[in-house]
Amino acid sequence: MSDNGLEQIRLLLFDADGVLTTGQIVYSSGGDESKSFDVRDGFGIRMLKEAGLMTGIITGRHSEALERRAGELKIDFCRFGARDKKALLEGILEQAGCSSQQTAFIGDDLIDIGIMKSVGVGIAVADAHEAVRQHACIVTSRPGGRGAVREVCERILKARGLWEDILRSWVQSDFPDSLA
Repeated sequence: MSDNGLEQIRLLLFDADGVLTTGQIVYSSGGDESKSFDVRDGFGIRMLKEAGLMTGIITGRHSEALERRAGELKIDFCRFGARDKKALLEGILEQAGCSSQQTAFIGDDLIDIGIMKSVGVGIAVADAHEAVRQHACIVTSRPGGRGAVREVCERILKARGLWEDILRSWVQSDFPDSLA
């Protein structure tokens, strides 16, 4: 399987709804919003960070649940309420100290196409809109909110030659401080 440029990736950016979540938004009768996140995706992000890579969320919506999850995962860059995701890319790259070619973005809907085409590796989740999949360098086998981010994290670690060290560190670990 080709790594499609993943060996160069130092920064993984992703959308939230439809990528970190299934895209469903649930409102309680009191108006509170809830979302569910796949713990495997969180653990994939943690492995990337342990390997020295950076992560970021660029999403069109803002929610307290997402803000909390991003904090738990120590996401490096969070941009909520983004109308033009591509416009935010330059500032993030400058802060991160890396180029667009060293960046990957995972998306699922039409708003993500512009930024996907502006980074080194544009990635669509398996259940992304057809037009998004057509513009992607990689399409995951897993759908959004159900392990797609973890799949990408592992592929990046393997392409960069870091997977065996990460795997070894967890096999030799007595008890991790926190999973994801």
